[in-house]
Amino acid sequence: MTRAMTVVPGQAGSAAVTEIDGPAGEGEVLVEGIAVGICGTDDEIAAGMYGTAPPGASRLVVGHESLGRVVWAPPGSGLAEGDLVVGIVRRPDPVPCGPCAAGFWDMCINGLYTERGIKELDGYGAQQWRVEAAFAVWVPAALGELAVLVEPASVVVKAWDHLERILARAPLEPRRVLVTGAGPIGLLAALLASQRGFQVHVLDRVVDGPKPDLVAGLGATYHTGAVAEVPEPDIVIECTGAPTVVLDVIQRNSPSGVVCLTGVSSGGRTIELDLGATNRTIVLENDVVFGSVNANRSHYAEAAAALVAADPSWLEGLLTRRIPLDSWVDGLDRRPEDVKVVVDLT
Repeated sequence: MTRAMTVVPGQAGSAAVTEIDGPAGEGEVLVEGIAVGICGTDDEIAAGMYGTAPPGASRLVVGHESLGRVVWAPPGSGLAEGDLVVGIVRRPDPVPCGPCAAGFWDMCINGLYTERGIKELDGYGAQQWRVEAAFAVWVPAALGELAVLVEPASVVVKAWDHLERILARAPLEPRRVLVTGAGPIGLLAALLASQRGFQVHVLDRVVDGPKPDLVAGLGATYHTGAVAEVPEPDIVIECTGAPTVVLDVIQRNSPSGVVCLTGVSSGGRTIELDLGATNRTIVLENDVVFGSVNANRSHYAEAAAALVAADPSWLEGLLTRRIPLDSWVDGLDRRPEDVKVVVDLT
């Protein structure tokens, strides 16, 4: 038996700590859970908005921003007892589609993938879990608890991977990056932009708390006004999903600018849009607008390397609240000063 963070998918208010039979998940590597981060996806699953339990189960073990320590791994797996590991979230579909077959399950085109802690597979929010060796990412011991940031950082690494492929289309020299939203994804996007030597601007509506200081700690500029008040960016990484912000950044960037959308909109809100004028601007300025979600194994490895290269005290500032497993449901109630809430599984 092991204790785990669970919900009944589709049933709001069902989040609880539950005793489950054996380690969560399947795979040959046995892992002791150390910590798991809570993000907006967990909030929405707990609210009953989506999520799917494993076949035959009524409850889903949540938690996809993982960190654990190897208890046992098979010979030849590249892992050993005591290693720190992060579990990859997505699994390729059983068909599989072309991208999944090639290891690019983040680009699945038929939607039949599964995801730990989200869709049809138990997650990593348990005191013990199992994972296939191919989906366990070794992380340096020096990162310690900060390695719980590897999964969200992998999402941003994937976004930057595609940004850089697009920017290679011509001898462009982008200098200025705008990140909209100063949550964990936005701040990690700003970190990677800073590591790449860009002039970084971050836009968020919060005027106090840790976010302005975290942005300043990167040597970046923090803004709380409108998109139009920020110097015109060459690259935009949009992390809010707010429809008006999405529209503003698409309409206001430099010629041959690139806008990467990572925030998922909730829908249900109508805004006025001059689509003809927007299309005209995108076409005549050779702009690119694209969406990015999830990550594959290479992105996890690059994320770990980026975190190792970062200032650990700055990364520590992202982990604004730690709570014990027994109180994990409290982490779903966000406080104004929260950036990243982490559940201590030990």
